[in-house]
Amino acid sequence: MSEPIIDSRPEESPEDGQPSAAELLAQKEAELERLHMENARLRQSVVGATEVIEQMEEPPMPPMVEESIVVPPYVVGDFVRIGRQLDREHLVRATMGSVAMVHPEQPGIMIASRHMTPLPRMSERSLCAGHFGTTSPRGAPSDWHVLEVVLASVAMVTGGPAAAIHMHGPHTTAASCEKDLIVVTPIDEMGKQHIGKIVIVDRDDEQPEEYLRQVAEALQQGGMRCVVVRGNGAYAVGADFDQAWANAAMLEHSMHIHLLARQANLKI
Repeated sequence: MSEPIIDSRPEESPEDGQPSAAELLAQKEAELERLHMENARLRQSVVGATEVIEQMEEPPMPPMVEESIVVPPYVVGDFVRIGRQLDREHLVRATMGSVAMVHPEQPGIMIASRHMTPLPRMSERSLCAGHFGTTSPRGAPSDWHVLEVVLASVAMVTGGPAAAIHMHGPHTTAASCEKDLIVVTPIDEMGKQHIGKIVIVDRDDEQPEEYLRQVAEALQQGGMRCVVVRGNGAYAVGADFDQAWANAAMLEHSMHIHLLARQANLKI
């Protein structure tokens, strides 16, 4: 009986220069590990960049001191933050518009951005303050008394806190220029829910007291959210800047929808 033939030839090896399957697997694992480490480094970089951006967006601010009025740093920071936010959303541009609020610690005092100050680049030097019911302070915005009226109206509803934004959104401004248009009812559902009736008033430099009365009345008719001045943007209000900004953004959105519907001749 013959013995079994044993193949004594060496196991086949890959061709010269070609890695084996085990080597390929090791390379893939090493590459995967390298990608994991790179991803971790990128994530850490993003976290660091976010912290830097937050510091840039909300830099520490010194207080504003004007005569006997002190505006604390956190309030100055609120003005700086809202100015940049409004610029990003094109609700104001450069020196357009103004922002104001009731002093959170002294309800009889009003704080506002100065006349023609660039809202996207405000600092403590960009603010002015004065007592309600007195003459406007040095450097006050040209619409100081309008801001005073809308803030007082809001404060009566909230019991104290109030903020106002005079924004110049292009769609709101354009829509308000339509002759004889006095009331706009939003056609979009979000506008119906959050804005309601939008009342437009005409500026009257010859009868300023009557103009202020109309602004206050229109604000009440609009649900204490906003009032539009023909060809001159709108005053959006709230208990604080975030609420006022939300009303300003919603107003601009609804006015944009209004213009698009008019251009498309939609049957509403």
